[in-house]
Amino acid sequence: MLFHVISSVQIPTDFKSLIQRFYHLQAERVETYRLFDEGHEAYLRTGPHYDFDHYRQLVHEITKAFCGISTEVLEIKGKLHHDFDRADLSEHIDKLQSKEKQRLELTAKLQLARQRAQDHPEDEGCQEEIQEIKHEIIKNKEALSEIMQDLKYDSECD
Repeated sequence: MLFHVISSVQIPTDFKSLIQRFYHLQAERVETYRLFDEGHEAYLRTGPHYDFDHYRQLVHEITKAFCGISTEVLEIKGKLHHDFDRADLSEHIDKLQSKEKQRLELTAKLQLARQRAQDHPEDEGCQEEIQEIKHEIIKNKEALSEIMQDLKYDSECD
């Protein structure tokens, strides 16, 4: 699997490279979510006697990847704020990190709801819950996209 390794990356020191590194990290986050979703789908296919050990390992690796990405994003935020006096950009990153945390929580919630729906097909409330969570994820992604647009605009308009 393709996972982020924080120790091998040197944080750029010039503004443009720092912003490019940030965008690369966001792309890594998107890819990590894709791998997480695929892994969960594979886990659901092992039901009703789920292969929890394999899934737990996936969750562990995904968590490490997200932690590495977040750590580096926070380093970039600090550099933007202190080295480049760009409090506006570091504020965007703060908002983004908060929305990313919410997205991860919603993703985990959705995965649990999907397993419940699979285990209890007769419970119509499960499908309703899945739709509500999906709607919240859509709203979250829209908010993330808006923050990214603001950051892009502000980082290009010095």
